[in-house]
Amino acid sequence: MTTASVLALLAAAAAAGLPRVEHPAKNDGSLSLLVVGDWGRKGSYNQSRVADQMGKVGEKLNIDFVISTGDNFYENGLTGVDDQAFEESFTDIYTAKSLQKPWYLVLGNHDYRGDAVAQLSPVLRKIDERFICMRSFIVNAEIVDFFFIDTTPFQLKYWTHPKDDHYDWRGVTPREKYIADLLKDMDDAMKKSTAKWKIAIGHHTMRSVSDHGDTKELLQLLLPVLKVNDIDFYINGHDHCLEHISSRDSPIQYFTSGGGSKAWRGVFQPNDDKLQFFYDGQGFMSLQLNQDQADFIFYDASGNILYQWSRSKPNHLQPFTYITEE
Repeated sequence: MTTASVLALLAAAAAAGLPRVEHPAKNDGSLSLLVVGDWGRKGSYNQSRVADQMGKVGEKLNIDFVISTGDNFYENGLTGVDDQAFEESFTDIYTAKSLQKPWYLVLGNHDYRGDAVAQLSPVLRKIDERFICMRSFIVNAEIVDFFFIDTTPFQLKYWTHPKDDHYDWRGVTPREKYIADLLKDMDDAMKKSTAKWKIAIGHHTMRSVSDHGDTKELLQLLLPVLKVNDIDFYINGHDHCLEHISSRDSPIQYFTSGGGSKAWRGVFQPNDDKLQFFYDGQGFMSLQLNQDQADFIFYDASGNILYQWSRSKPNHLQPFTYITEE
């Protein structure tokens, strides 16, 4: 599916409720994608190395699209739609043929510190048609619904104690109404979903053992919506690492893919849930889905496989072995 056709559907989707993008799966019903977060540093801090490996894995898996978990441009987002950082951190970095697919992006807290509205502008899509960024939206890929959630407004300290940072809250205030409306829209959309898999995407950590740790506002406000609607996975960035954490009180699995550039923070703080995997470094994640199984793999900046995990339906946990080519 071309990016142009995705955008045509996108324009038609932005009616009542959440914008919805239809992105068909492959002819055999499967889907392959990459997930990267916290990357936009004009190629520095190994961003270019991660991008190179994403290109190689993307070609091998014949990916359908890329998901960005936010913090797309450091340190303070974009200054406007004409900011050269857009091309220097995105277009000029992710040049591999396999990455010339739609990129579905959420905003991170660093994006909100600049001109957040600029990242939502169709002007950027004229510069690079891959870039499809909205606050909150749904991507339906037949066997799976991805629910992209704007998590930055949830974190109260950005509003009450911004320190020296300025946040672009245009279109978000008042906070309480924005969050209440968003949670209602998400709950409604999740209840209507008939997809085999339901996956939530946000920038902020729900569960994390790294620097930022758990985000209490998401645990209090968003997690109950995910649980009641049988969401399978919550995927985020924010912490600059790679993680897999299993919930002890629900089937939800938490995946952090925030290793797109600057990492190695040296922080480890266990939480109450079950830690399956933690890598305090740079890298990215792949996800392959079909009707019966979801396969996750984490890669480092050299393309080495660090960890792989699979879930099957109806069997919740089933071992899976990959045969990889040298």
